[in-house]
Formats: sequence, structure tokens, C-alpha cells
Amino acid sequence: MLTIDLGGEWILRQAGKKEHVRATVPGCVHTDLLEAGKIPDPYYRDNEDRLQWIGEVDWIYKRTFSLTARFLRYERIFLRCDGLDTLATITINSREIARTDNMFRSYEFEVGQVLRKGANTIEVRFDSTIPYIRRRQEEHPIPLRGGPHTIAGGNWVRKEQCNYGWDWGPCLLTCGVWRSIRLVACDTTRLGDIYIKQKHSRDGSVTLEVTAGLVEKENSVPAVARINVFRGEKKGSGGAADIRDGKALLRLNIHNPDLWWPNGMGKQPLYNVKVDLFDKENNILDTATKRIGLRTLRLQRKKDKWGESFRFAINGVPFFTRGANWIPADTFASHLTDNDYTSLLESAAEVNMNMLRVWGGGIYESDIFYDLCDELGICVWQDFMFACAAYPAFDNAFMENVRAEAEDNICRLRHHPCIALWCGNNEIEQGWVGEEWGERRMSWSDYSLLFDKLLPETVGRLDPERDYWPCSPHTPYENRENFNDDRWGDAHLWNVWHGRQPFEWYRTSLHRFASEFGFQSFPEPTTVYGYTAPQDRNIASYVMEHHQRSGIGNTTIMTYLLDWFRLPVNFGPTLWSSQILQGLAMKYAVEHWRRNMPRTMGALYWQLDDCWPVASWSSIDCNHRWKALHYMAKRFFSPLLVSGVEDTEKGDVEIYVTSDLTEACTGELSWELTTVDGKSRLNGKKQVEILPGKSRRVHALKCKRYIEEFGVRNLMLWLALSIDGETVSENFVSFARPKHLELLEPDITVEVSRDEKDNAAITLTAEAPALWTWLELRGLQARFSDNFFHLRPGRPVRVTVLTDTPASFGDIEQRVWVRSLIDTYRRMAPA
Repeated sequence: MLTIDLGGEWILRQAGKKEHVRATVPGCVHTDLLEAGKIPDPYYRDNEDRLQWIGEVDWIYKRTFSLTARFLRYERIFLRCDGLDTLATITINSREIARTDNMFRSYEFEVGQVLRKGANTIEVRFDSTIPYIRRRQEEHPIPLRGGPHTIAGGNWVRKEQCNYGWDWGPCLLTCGVWRSIRLVACDTTRLGDIYIKQKHSRDGSVTLEVTAGLVEKENSVPAVARINVFRGEKKGSGGAADIRDGKALLRLNIHNPDLWWPNGMGKQPLYNVKVDLFDKENNILDTATKRIGLRTLRLQRKKDKWGESFRFAINGVPFFTRGANWIPADTFASHLTDNDYTSLLESAAEVNMNMLRVWGGGIYESDIFYDLCDELGICVWQDFMFACAAYPAFDNAFMENVRAEAEDNICRLRHHPCIALWCGNNEIEQGWVGEEWGERRMSWSDYSLLFDKLLPETVGRLDPERDYWPCSPHTPYENRENFNDDRWGDAHLWNVWHGRQPFEWYRTSLHRFASEFGFQSFPEPTTVYGYTAPQDRNIASYVMEHHQRSGIGNTTIMTYLLDWFRLPVNFGPTLWSSQILQGLAMKYAVEHWRRNMPRTMGALYWQLDDCWPVASWSSIDCNHRWKALHYMAKRFFSPLLVSGVEDTEKGDVEIYVTSDLTEACTGELSWELTTVDGKSRLNGKKQVEILPGKSRRVHALKCKRYIEEFGVRNLMLWLALSIDGETVSENFVSFARPKHLELLEPDITVEVSRDEKDNAAITLTAEAPALWTWLELRGLQARFSDNFFHLRPGRPVRVTVLTDTPASFGDIEQRVWVRSLIDTYRRMAPA
């Protein structure tokens, strides 16, 4: 078998015009036009509005390629397209080969009959989806979430739904060859789909049932498959299987297997299952390798005293899922590199996340995404690509298209140990379904055809070892109107933010699994300066509001900001204050749900990443800069957590210790109540038994007399949990909101040195408590081992610095900048 990659340099032109530019495949029209200097940066200011024409016209990609007589002698030659966005017509040597209409599918077409020796030409014409969706909308209108930057009818097309606009992303309709394209030649037979089932026995051994399907096998050509399992370079089980009925089946036993565990619960060992296909003369015909992890990973739903559990169990062990929701990390998916995925996913693992939910309005992610999740121990809740809209399940062609899409992606992804769940859609049951079709809903009968029948049947047939969940959030069909029932299922909890409830509302939530909740912030000043001009740098400016897709989102941020903090002195401190506010909101939510385990067994905040520079719910902005929330998540997602719940009226604080560890341990809890000047007024410590996978109240602190003596605005409570003398979790509790604390000037001193690994290290000390202290290296993008932490007198904090570009020790000394909450309103802090 022989493969020729058709990626690389192509030419691009608008249909009906002669002028062309160089293009790159995989790629998309926007990035090619930008690279050619034909359009301005789509993300800068309001350029998005002036680039809508790109999605309204048709585009043609073209290239030539040369073939040898040897290649053409192969019996069968196929064109393999792993991603065409979206309404594509493929022509080779002026002969139409095929038309495609699904961004998410892989296509393969036999093309040997149109190829010739020497120069060949391939064209892929991408028709705008706009005329198509308008025509279908006229025939049968189907509702889609609205908004000022949303194009109606996008739900008629199997294309990335957020391309048509979303409440955190731009409306930029892409097209192009967005994944690999190649020619594949073979004579007799080749490997097709490979499916690996696992059976875990009570004695700890694992049996692999490997099925290797064949494509174009001819009966006159006997073949045999040899299958081997490797752990690194070490070969384990192996054997040979004859081909019967177009496939080979072999069972292999693995004794004393190394099991795969989520991040924080154990290691992530991976095995390679290699399949080689031979003919009767022992010539190799084809080979393929799947990398797997040995584990069981199921959604457990069991009746309990609160209703029905909703929790994941790995290798039989239930665990609290800590993580976030994942959206496409760039509006132009082909623009992402392996390094982009590595940066984002390593950032998730670094802050103790063990699950990401791939949201249903984006894309089935690239292979590198799932490979990295396998390696990092990040479980994946995988939505099918349906979100916040009605879909034409009454249309047979649409349904068959979806069936093929589901088959493609299930078969592509099912070998990954990280895949935890297949979920039908995002939020369609939450207001998009009714008894009959209407202006804002599809009928339950059509909904069920797609999400209760087609998709679960496809999952059950192709990946029965994984669970299927119809919708996030999902409710019992007899209780359809109460879609966030706290007795069972997962919930999207937007009472804070959309519902304008105070952060304290989170402490009333008893839901079983919080799969969406969030609070917005602005990116940091450096990111904002990248998409604004100087005159735009006011959060009420047109451009700042253009980069805010959640209605009156900027107003909402400021309303909550004034509930919690004093008014910042200017633009820069406003941006930073919004990030601290966002982190505080998520801290309230996550710590409560972790205290509430085992009733609540998951918290996935909205959202991890951004696809462009924008005010949003992300904890990492589009330039991979960590917001305050992401640094704070490292603490509230810590496998061992100490937290406190204050009752100002009673003057009590209940102290909890939460453990996501798999083994019991003993720790030391300590507390200290100080006044805002840092002077100790009450302190103590006690030994606590920490149970695995449990959360419990370990102490109740009486502070009423100190409140009466010093007042709520003058007190701070500091909590710490230590194991074997090492602090594993710290926390802060106040009896008044931060805006009413009478903070003193902290007089922070900075000392720069080198740590044991020769990295720059910054040691901070303060004369008075400094809340949410953060560091910045002016002019350099840097990652800190900790940031947005509380600094106490007499307790230095040492922070390691890693810069994206090389920086000298002296350069870091000159560029380091340290601020804390008081600087946002007490000083005329530079932006």
C-alpha cells in the first residue's frame, strides 16, 4: 500500500474571479486570505463585521500533483478526505468525483479511473452555506439560539455550529480543507476498522478482544493478521488470526496489567496494539497501531437517599470529577498546532483537572487532543455536535448524514482510554423541545428519533463499553420541565450570572453533577491591547462591547464587581479585578460541591479556553495566558482541600477537609484569626483523619466574641492543612465582603533568585496582609508556579517563573511587577 499526501501549498480564489492567492492545506479561507495580506486581522477591533462577505461567497482550492506509472499500476486508488468544510465539490482532472456536506465526516472515493501519469489537477469548490440554509429555512423553519451575532439556519448544516455565532465567539463562516487529504493506493486488501474490547477479570487480568476489519479483500488472496501488544518497547501478548468473513478476531490475555487512572489518582500507562496484515507469501500488506489504556470507566447511576447518583467510576472506584468545558481553541481550527493543544491540556492537568467536557457546538477534536488527554489522565465527556437548537430529524437525508458522522467519530475515538461518556447534545431539552414543532422548539417525537434512538443505537453497536447520555442537562422524560432537578442527572447552573443571584447562591445547590456553571471576566491588559486601539480602552466603548457576546455582559461584570470590590481606579485594574471576581465566584461554587460529596460528584466550570480575544467565562485566554481563575483553580481543585463556611450572624466557621485521594491519611489542621494588620487574635491546630474520597466537617470555630470586639471588617481567618509537615492546602475566610475590609498598605518586598532547577524564583514578603497578590513580567509572557495568592506578614511566598521566550536573570529583575487587591483602588496603578 502506498500513500501520497496532498497537503501543503495550494492556490485559492473566489469563485467567478481569476485572482488567486497561495493557500495552505490543511487550512481555511480566512487564514489563507490573512496570510496573503488580502484581509485585516479578523480579531482586531470590529473587523469581524467587515469580513462577513467571506462566508457569503464560494471559494475554490486547487493544486497540481504528479504521479508515476508505478503508482498508477496499483489496482485501486482512493482519495481520502479527513475534513472538508462543508459543502464541497471535488474535481480531479476536470471530472467531478463527489459532493460532500458534512464537516465532521471522513470521506473516501475511488479515483484511479481519472488519474494519469505526470501532472494531475485537483479542485475542491466550497459553496457558501448561506443560500442553502436560507432555502431550507423557507421550506421548514427550525429554531436556533438567537443573538446579534448569530446567523439563523446554521442548524440545517452539519458544520461547526459556533461558526454561526455564539455568546463567546465571533460569527466567521469558515470553509476549506481543514484536515488531511491524501491518495491511498493498494492492490489486494488493507486494514479497515480496528476494534479492541476489554474484559477485566476478578483476578486482575485483562483480556483484549481485537477485531480487525478488512477493506476490498478479494477471496483469491488469502491473508492473515498478526496482532501484538506492546508496553513501551516490551512485547507482551501476541498471536495470529485468519481472515474470516472479512475480518480477523483474536483474544489476548494480559496478566498483571498496569491500569490507567485519571490525573491525581495514579499513573497513565499506555499499551500499543499493533496489527500487521500479511498475504500467503508472508508479504506485509498493511499495518496499523492503536494506543490504549487498560481500565474500566463508567457512569454510575444508582438509587440512593437523595435520588439517583450521577458519578463516574474508574476501575470500580467512584471519583469526583474536577474540570471544565472545552470549546474550539481557535475560530479557525486548522490554525491550531500541536503545541497549542499541549499548552492548553498541560495547563488543565497542572491545576488538578481530571475531566474536560468537549461541548456540542464545536468540533470533534483532532487526534492530538485525545492523545494528550490519554497521556495526562484527563477524562473526556464527549458531546455529539448538537447544541442549543432544533434539528431536522424528520429529514431522512439529514439523519443518514448524522449516522455516518457518528460512526466515523465513534470508531476514530473509541480506543482512547480518556473517553468517559458519549452525550447526545448540549441543552436542547432545556427549552428547545415541545409536544409539537414551534417557533422555538422541535417536537419530542423528532427529538427522540435522533437522541433517544439513532445516537444511542450507534453507540451501543460500535462502543458498548461506554455509556450514553441523551442531553446535558438531562431530566427524566416524565419530568421534562424541571431540567435541573437536584435529585439526579447533571445540571447547568446559571443562577449566578444569567440569573443575577449572589455568589452565596451556590451554597444552596445540592445538584448531583454540575456540568456547566460560570462567571465572566476580561482578559488581562496585554491581551486586550492586542485587539483594541488606545481610544477603545474603556469597558463601555464600542469595541470592548463588540468583544462581549453575552448581551449586557460588561454591565453584569461591573454589577457583581461593585457587590464585592471597590471601584477600580482605571482601565487596567478593572480588567484585573474582573479576573479576581471570576475566580472568587468559581471558588464559592466548587468548594461547596466538593464539601457536598458524595451527593455531588462533579464540577466542570464553563469554560477552559477561548477561540478569540474576548470577555468570556474562560480561565485561559486565547493567547494561553492564565487568568486569575486558572491559578485559583489549582487550589480549589487540589486533591486535598481545606475550606471554611462562615456564619457571620452566629460568628461561627465550619471547617471541612475534602479528599479525592484513594487512600486514607492523617493531617494537621491549623487556623489563625487575625486582624487586618496581621496581628494574631486566635489560633490553634488539631490532628484530623482524612478518609479517601470523602469530605467531612472536622472542626467548628467560635469567633463571635472577636467579631464583637474587632468587627467583621477587621478580621481575617487563615486555614491550612499539612501532611507530614508539608502544607497541601490553604484557604482564607472573611466575615465581610472584600470591599469592606479595611486593608492596610502591605509594603511588599521582592527578591529574585534562582531555584534548584536554575529557574528564576521570586520571593515575596509583606508587612500587612495582601489579598490576591499577583505578579507580572512587563513585556514578557510568563507562567508562575503560583499567582493571585494571599500574602501574610512573616510568611514569605516563593514563586517560580517560566517565560515563553528566553529572559536573563537581570531582565526578570527589571520587569517583575507585584500588585495586590489594594492596588486596584488605592493607587493610580498603571494599566
